[in-house]
Amino acid sequence: MPAANLWWDFLHFHLPNYALSVVMYTLIGRFLLAFFVRRDSNNYIWRWFCRLTDWSVAWVRAITPLFIAPLWLPLVGVFWVMVARLVFFAVMYNLGQVPTVGRADG
Repeated sequence: MPAANLWWDFLHFHLPNYALSVVMYTLIGRFLLAFFVRRDSNNYIWRWFCRLTDWSVAWVRAITPLFIAPLWLPLVGVFWVMVARLVFFAVMYNLGQVPTVGRADG
């Protein structure tokens, strides 16, 4: 029996997981960079961090109470993306669509 290709055979698992992780780490970067860069800065790194995460910050603003300051919204977004990744993993694991590294039967 040929060995399964851990990348191509589980591409439907890896791509959404990778996309969620990119959003999560970009939100972390945006949160940390906000301490050093003005909100209206023309810095190209800041603009790209904002461009990649503005949609997720808008979603977070819609479900987050208004007493949370806008500075903290990317960090709250990290929490929700982590929850989404855990739920995605649990669903895919229960469907048997998560790659395994080795067998436990020895």
